[in-house]
Amino acid sequence: MATNLSQLKQDFTEGLSQISRFWGFPKGMGAIFAVLYLSPTPIPLDEIVSQTGLTKGAVSTEVRTLARMGLVHRSSKLGDRKDYYEAESDFYKSIRSILKERQNSEFDRAIRSVKETLEKLESGSVSGVEAEVAFVHQRVKALQEFFDAIDSLSNAVIKLEKLGLTNVKSILNILK
Repeated sequence: MATNLSQLKQDFTEGLSQISRFWGFPKGMGAIFAVLYLSPTPIPLDEIVSQTGLTKGAVSTEVRTLARMGLVHRSSKLGDRKDYYEAESDFYKSIRSILKERQNSEFDRAIRSVKETLEKLESGSVSGVEAEVAFVHQRVKALQEFFDAIDSLSNAVIKLEKLGLTNVKSILNILK
């Protein structure tokens, strides 16, 4: 059975919405990026609203955030007062932007909270049923390890940036 392109785009948009949510960003942000990414030409705000079903205010806010992150670029057309938007198509640049954004203070506060909880659990100062304390310790430790891995990945990508994309591609080709 053949898939309609419109349905395929809708499914892709929903998928990116879920990925956006996974990374701690609003679902609408992922939907907007998906619509722009699949558009062969820059599109105006009204068309983004139409394709995502989000309100104009939400689209405007999310587009500004995406632009600040370097994931969306604004342009204009001579004789037209509208702003047009297009998605960044360089995945390396996009991932780098997302990982840099990950280092914002709100996320750091959440990571710090997990670390402080783990420190309390490991200090032996938490009272309660031993099995339950052990279970909570195991869960918090697993989450801390995940955050540590994300931090390591983030730092590695930022360091790779200093090498330059061409050099990184050359290194990866050597490793193949």
